[in-house]
Amino acid sequence: SLNDGTWKKTKKKVKKNTENLAKDIFLIQKVRLHQKGYPFLDDTEKQIDMENQFEHPLTKDQEKTIKEIKKDMENTKPMDRLVCGDVGYGKTEVILRASFKALESGKQVALLVPTTILAEQHYQTFKTRFKPFGYKVEVLSRFRKKKIQESILKQLKDKTCHLVIGTHRILNKEIKFNDLGLIIIDEEQRFGVSHKEALKQFKKLVDVISVSATPIPRTLYMSLTGTKEISIIATPPKTKKNILTYVGTQYDTIIKKAISDELKRKGQVFYIHNRIQTIQSIKIKLEKQHPKR
Repeated sequence: SLNDGTWKKTKKKVKKNTENLAKDIFLIQKVRLHQKGYPFLDDTEKQIDMENQFEHPLTKDQEKTIKEIKKDMENTKPMDRLVCGDVGYGKTEVILRASFKALESGKQVALLVPTTILAEQHYQTFKTRFKPFGYKVEVLSRFRKKKIQESILKQLKDKTCHLVIGTHRILNKEIKFNDLGLIIIDEEQRFGVSHKEALKQFKKLVDVISVSATPIPRTLYMSLTGTKEISIIATPPKTKKNILTYVGTQYDTIIKKAISDELKRKGQVFYIHNRIQTIQSIKIKLEKQHPKR
């Protein structure tokens, strides 16, 4: 009932929590607007060498976004920038270069991602690119054993770990950075307001990059009002093909042909089913249709 005591208590509690969160956001923003942050160094020779190892030519929007981020990082005003671009448009290379710039200035980097799979993907990419330059990259997720996680926490504290990638685990209060300089929130639309603001509490004057293909209305509003700067990557790489989407009635023959065509070109298929209870039957059916796979 909307008239009983439980509902009134719940409503009162939510209102109080909302007001407290709004107050915290306001205070953090006030500090960031009126105090100087850390100005990162100009591009070093290592930065140029690392960037030259990228095997694809940058798009115009990638170049523009990278320049905007570097300019922000070299400024004393703490950066708060949204990078908006579709899947496959090169956002990872943008944040990778920003991360390296922070490391070259002697700062640590925290990369927050919504899933353990994405954390592992980023880990492999960043580790491969940064290892030749002596920077240590680690990942905090449920895939890591407790002893390894404890070791990573120690490395973050004594600065032998330079960049950490992780899910909500990074938001844990027990994580202490030695000298955090840059926070990157990938797929920011997957995180709540409290999650994103909790990261800023680590250090109120830290630079922040939010990345998304579909930013939430609050983030877009902050960009439009000037609270948060925005960079848009709208031009696809030359090698990227258009995504074709078909919506229709489910027919086994069509699905079978689509999967066969993809497997013939040595590609991969991601089949999404809407019921856990019957997912095994779908698996068995697909195995029968494509026995050699």
